[in-house]
Amino acid sequence: MKIRVGSRESRLAVIQSELFMASVREHFPDIELELVTMKTTGDKILDRTLDKIGGKGLFVKELDFALRSGRVDVTVHSCKDLPMEENPELPILAYSKREDPRDTLVLPEGATELDKSKPLGCSSLRRTMQLRRLFPDMEIVPVRGNVLTRLNKLDSGQFSALVLAAAGLKRLGLESRIARYFSVDEILPAAGQGILAAQCRADEDTYFLRGFDDAEGRACALAERAFVRTLDGGCTSPVAAHAVLRGGELILRGMDENGDFATLSAPADRAAELGAELGRMMLNGGAR
Repeated sequence: MKIRVGSRESRLAVIQSELFMASVREHFPDIELELVTMKTTGDKILDRTLDKIGGKGLFVKELDFALRSGRVDVTVHSCKDLPMEENPELPILAYSKREDPRDTLVLPEGATELDKSKPLGCSSLRRTMQLRRLFPDMEIVPVRGNVLTRLNKLDSGQFSALVLAAAGLKRLGLESRIARYFSVDEILPAAGQGILAAQCRADEDTYFLRGFDDAEGRACALAERAFVRTLDGGCTSPVAAHAVLRGGELILRGMDENGDFATLSAPADRAAELGAELGRMMLNGGAR
């Protein structure tokens, strides 16, 4: 049996797809795997922020078409890059074990402290809102491109620092670039941050996903995504969510578009219901 794995062509996306493929090989060594990479619309348009060009869906449009048309059999994504509304024809069927969910501060190569005369670069409204609380005296500006492209912009002197996800830097072997980790209380992560997601066509045999799917990663992703979806959050909104599993209890903390926070817990087998319930609570003024 041969499985074709669809991926964005960035170095990070390829590494993430290779992690998926390694998991499949470990559990099903007889399966032949082929990596198929492609550039998405979101990768091509770098001079505008996502809210100006159509949102996160631009990172999956070409991959979805390849999956739907049968060019590939599974696509691998950073969970946080997927639109919150799922396509029933192309469901997310597996979630990975979570890598470090935190955001980090990255300084220019060789720098040891923040130069506040230059702007701080980040890629989302979620980060921007929270960074303004942490660095009220700094200019915060958007930066686009994959991780390596952003680091090149940083090292060329365009920014004082960047805020990037720890998971991506660690997967790229660039952990040494991290100057500071922000706790999840300082900067609440994006829904699904650090988790990989695998999409397939509906109603097909996807037994090869069994070894990749992680129960804790799945529970956290379902809760976080349901919360953001309930608040109708996306790339044009700073809505954020982060869940942790303690025993059999899932504890979810969410941030709405006003920057208010709330926390709620429920058994892990009610992950999606928990996210929706916390979202409704915040819509009804239940922030605390």
